[in-house]
Amino acid sequence: ALLDNYSAECGEDEVITRAESVEIWAFLKAIYQTAPIQFAHKYLVANSDGVPSDPAEFLQLLKKIWFDLYFRERGGRPDSSGFEHVFVGEIKEKNGEKEVSGFHNWVQFYLSEKRGDVNYKGYIKPRSRSDAETNADDQILTLQFEWHGVEKRVGTSFIGVSPEFEMALYTICFLVGQEQNTIELDTGDDCFELNCRCYKMARDKIGTSFVEASAHWEE
Repeated sequence: ALLDNYSAECGEDEVITRAESVEIWAFLKAIYQTAPIQFAHKYLVANSDGVPSDPAEFLQLLKKIWFDLYFRERGGRPDSSGFEHVFVGEIKEKNGEKEVSGFHNWVQFYLSEKRGDVNYKGYIKPRSRSDAETNADDQILTLQFEWHGVEKRVGTSFIGVSPEFEMALYTICFLVGQEQNTIELDTGDDCFELNCRCYKMARDKIGTSFVEASAHWEE
């Protein structure tokens, strides 16, 4: 339900209704019960003085950095949030042309393609350290597509992972990492060298976070 709470166009006011606020808190309380978020919380408490150990306070922190609204252009209206940008996607105008911004979540891609809102154009292979091939069991893909008729030239997404895994990874990188964070991901069959990029908006909120696959090899 969270994925349909937002307007795609940057510059259009976002308003969080009471029902949508209930959905946000239900989502946060549900993912807090999962292993990825539990791990992220423990890791962050151990590695940062600014992360509360109390679960309720930690959920408040997640709500602030992911769901509190802000404006993407100085002097603009509250039209965006970290969750909307990363997990839903936005359409902005740049140099007189529209382009898709954000949209790094495979569930949103799947649902949008099923509705006919996404036109898949293909994928870009990461650099390979061996004869590794891009195939059906890969969990990182760099895609090209159109959303609502607007082009996303390059966008990297995890494939088949849970939203709590993505939120845990991006939250850790955002709170205790840098703008660029080198990560090695071992899926059992494939290994990926990733650059997890995190950028702030409105001083202390997630502007965007996504991974780039810099290398791929098979075990």
